[in-house]
Amino acid sequence: MSIRGLSGAAGDGAPDPGPLAVQVQRLHPDAPLPDYAVEGDAGADLCTMVDVRLQPGERALLPTGLALALPAGYAGFVQPRSGLAWRAGLGLVNAPGTIDSGYRGEIKVIVINHDRERAVELRRGDRIAQLVIQRVERARFELVERLPDSARGDAGHGSTGGAAALVVGASSAARATLAGDDSPTVNDNLLGNDNPRVNDHLLVNNRGDDQ
Repeated sequence: MSIRGLSGAAGDGAPDPGPLAVQVQRLHPDAPLPDYAVEGDAGADLCTMVDVRLQPGERALLPTGLALALPAGYAGFVQPRSGLAWRAGLGLVNAPGTIDSGYRGEIKVIVINHDRERAVELRRGDRIAQLVIQRVERARFELVERLPDSARGDAGHGSTGGAAALVVGASSAARATLAGDDSPTVNDNLLGNDNPRVNDHLLVNNRGDDQ
């Protein structure tokens, strides 16, 4: 079986070598092989081999019935499926999960139900995650007394702004303006919540200064 990976850098003049060959072993006779749903997809779907019902907040380790032998210099990254994340609140605890080229064990996916009210039911054969294969570099770490200067320096954790939620103490209208919308319900519409102050409450509660 072949899994399409990233070829040489665009514009380097090298011919496209085609899909990257990845050896796959079935540990269960009925395990579906990783599959790209649409031409051009970066992620190949992975399926669960067991049924599971996850209550809100629960997590589970789901077997795929597959093992891989990735070529040296490549790694696999198991990522959530956006449809399941949005519609069911299903995520991956360690997203992305990393599959090293030397690993020969079964690929298992750690899923979690982030929905606060509804259980999530997964059936054997359901597509639960996607596998992205990428070329990776192996670093040589060098100890130095001082790092070279940069424009950013040590600024982090929201220092570049760009999100209304980063403005602590701002009114809902101010946060909406920073988000690029005149309506205080800009974020609520994305959440699909009819309460125009749901995000306002969440932001206040997260600050811990107004319960």
